[in-house]
Amino acid sequence: MFKTTVAGSLPKPSWLAEPDKLWAPWRLQGADLQAGKRDATLLALKEQEDAGIDIVSDGEQARQHFVHGFLENIEGIDFANKVEMGIRADRYKAMVPQVVGPLRLKGRVHAFEAQAARAHTTRKLKFTLPGPMTISDTIADRHYGDKVKMAFAFADLLNQEARALQADGVDVVQFDEPAFNVFMDEVTEWGIPALERAAAGLKCTTAVHICYGYGIKANVDWKATLGNEWRQYEKIFPAIARSSIQQVSLECRNSKVPIELIGLLEGKDILVGAIDVASDTIETPEEVAEVAAAAATHVPAARIQLCTNCGMAPMRRDIAYAKLAALAKGAALARQRIS
Repeated sequence: MFKTTVAGSLPKPSWLAEPDKLWAPWRLQGADLQAGKRDATLLALKEQEDAGIDIVSDGEQARQHFVHGFLENIEGIDFANKVEMGIRADRYKAMVPQVVGPLRLKGRVHAFEAQAARAHTTRKLKFTLPGPMTISDTIADRHYGDKVKMAFAFADLLNQEARALQADGVDVVQFDEPAFNVFMDEVTEWGIPALERAAAGLKCTTAVHICYGYGIKANVDWKATLGNEWRQYEKIFPAIARSSIQQVSLECRNSKVPIELIGLLEGKDILVGAIDVASDTIETPEEVAEVAAAAATHVPAARIQLCTNCGMAPMRRDIAYAKLAALAKGAALARQRIS
């Protein structure tokens, strides 16, 4: 009960990439960069274990960005001529690559870090991939002319890599879909079918992560426009509950989402975000346990895991790992109180 895990990314060591940044530039090159990515992956595993996290991840140490790290090994994408594009309904702008031809995997995408992680931990291992709707919102289409068709093409490639990750010994494959909190009508129309295409045939645990974004200024400013009660989840949860995806990872700590909405995810395991990634304040175990208790009034405690709200890539490393330690201690406290 109340096993702990992370939503995805963790801060990179300062010798690997510029600290405290999203899209942080690498500080190494060539063979040194590859070796550095491996070392950082093993370090992230060790620090999660030391913090008491039950289901660990590679921390996305080998990726500069959770979407583009997947796109880099796909034919049909032009990284040399990036264009500026509005992302998440123009919440912020980014320089993105372009789809210029049919999409095809060049080979394995994340074998290097997944296999390294699997070889160096005995704990359950989670690996994250971007979801097809989020990818289609983070790249410029100059080939398909149809966002849905392009998303399903990406879903097929994600499925190839997800099946290979499963063969690598990954226990949980999680698809990150922050776009599910933006394009509410499209989620039920084609976002969930595309997600299920990406997860088709997997026998390992499948999860989807939905959140209000990294703790960067653009997201913090956007949240300020959402009013006193955030009910976006309410529109999509019933459809997700009917899907084949087994787990749903959500932002809860310091959000304005009514906690009772998680009750709409009938039959799913809920990864309850109990750590705020938009604040440097380190949660107390008591605060984590309070989030667990609130969630357990609407979902059976046996179906709850405790998690971070979102990825922690832009955070200071010392703060991030202190928050993970608080997460584990809070989960232990919640287990004592709730049976």
